[in-house]
Amino acid sequence: MCAVTEPKIDQLAAEIDEVGERAAKTVELGRRGFSIAVLMFVLLIAQLLPWVGDHAGWEVLAGRGGGIPQLFAATSTGIGVLASAVALVTRRWWLAWVCAAGGWFASVDGLLAIWSQQSSHATGAAGGGPGFGLIVAWIATVALAVYWMRAAFSRS
Repeated sequence: MCAVTEPKIDQLAAEIDEVGERAAKTVELGRRGFSIAVLMFVLLIAQLLPWVGDHAGWEVLAGRGGGIPQLFAATSTGIGVLASAVALVTRRWWLAWVCAAGGWFASVDGLLAIWSQQSSHATGAAGGGPGFGLIVAWIATVALAVYWMRAAFSRS
């Protein structure tokens, strides 16, 4: 006897396979997603606070205040705000990994930016010290990197 499959069963099997493939490409953030969104907001607020001398974070991002703080401003904004927003909306697993790895890179940049403000300059004068916004942005970036790393590793 030849078993004849019904078209409805074939369609159901294809739909189940499609749902499985879609689930394999996404990450479930749960409460972690809300925490990530709050940290993104903290990063945006930190852009309004002083980072280097009297320059706010957005001014450092625009090119004032030195190269190392500007690199941190670019990576923390690019990864911490923009890439995180895209990852939150799409819930793609590979984007969670991009945010995790990029977050750790931005964290190192932030540590170097803080250090550059505490080190002596070529004239021998001590640096002005990091601004409050720079420290807040660095802490938020480290926290974001931790949350994204946990999200990336949460997929089984």
